[in-house]
Amino acid sequence: MHTELSTTAQTAYAQLFEACQTGDFLRTVANLPGSFAFKTVKGRTYWYFQYTEPAGKLRQVYVGPDTPEVKALIAKKEVKPASQEAIGRLVRSATVLGCEPVPSKHFRVIERLADYGFFRAGGVLIGTHAFISYGNLLGVRWGVPDRTQDVDFAHAGRSLSIALPSTLKLDTDDAIKSLDMGLLPISGLVDKTGATYLNPQEPEFRLDFVTPLHREDGPYVHEGLGITLQPLKFMEYSLEGVQQAVIFSGDRAVLVNVPDPARYALHKLLIYGERKGAFRAKLEKDLKQVASLLLVLRERHPWSVEEAWQDIDSRGPGWRKRMTQGLEQLERKFPQYEFGAWLSTLRLPSAGPL
Repeated sequence: MHTELSTTAQTAYAQLFEACQTGDFLRTVANLPGSFAFKTVKGRTYWYFQYTEPAGKLRQVYVGPDTPEVKALIAKKEVKPASQEAIGRLVRSATVLGCEPVPSKHFRVIERLADYGFFRAGGVLIGTHAFISYGNLLGVRWGVPDRTQDVDFAHAGRSLSIALPSTLKLDTDDAIKSLDMGLLPISGLVDKTGATYLNPQEPEFRLDFVTPLHREDGPYVHEGLGITLQPLKFMEYSLEGVQQAVIFSGDRAVLVNVPDPARYALHKLLIYGERKGAFRAKLEKDLKQVASLLLVLRERHPWSVEEAWQDIDSRGPGWRKRMTQGLEQLERKFPQYEFGAWLSTLRLPSAGPL
């Protein structure tokens, strides 16, 4: 399911991540008078840089989760960011050593949204491109050959439980149009209406923007982002505990937000039974990604899976039932890995009636 990256490759990625994180941070706050503050949401701590505009309005810029890397970053406010040439050298080194880049066409979209402030405003990269980033973060190269032409993004929208602020007003639609890639907003696709962009001449290449489902099931127009978001079931679970990663291609790299890897994997199991119509074709890819992630996490970060698993338990019998259904399919596909036996030790009760 994966091969180990060499220590040299892992070091190259770590250096690239640090350079991109520092550069993104310094471009945002280097010349602003202000102070750092933190918020704790559902037991997780997040850091912000807050400052007051000339008009007197208090603003906050998201810095990152409470990690040693972010704390070190806070101490570097006066440091100059790495040049694009230096970033390019780090990208080429990481790629040659085995870290996985994303396709250049997809990177253009991700980088443009980053330039417009999408990720700084709380946007999250999800789907296969997040999965690629997990390999680099965890020090492995995925052996999963399935790749999608979708580029998927999410935002917490109206959810108040997500610590990422959305104080920036931007025009995501304008960012997409500025790429001149022929991407047009489409609605009315099978089981998925609203925020989808595609090029009619290249329909397999598409962008999707999603958000957690609330009582209203229609598309949600996010004024601050300048984009329409399609509500999806259980999305709020995947968007808790968001972390940072670096996506790269060629000689360029960009810092993005991605879901917690354990939550990403278990979310795939939660929504297994929700895939309908043309989207059931993604089930095989989903299960391969789940198995790949759980194998690595079981070895290196089992506590993260336990925490994510027990959160599902706390959300009620409907969640537990769907989790059980997804796990049964994973067991049928990959019985040799005995995921069921492992996860059963985490004490998820059997699902009761909905």
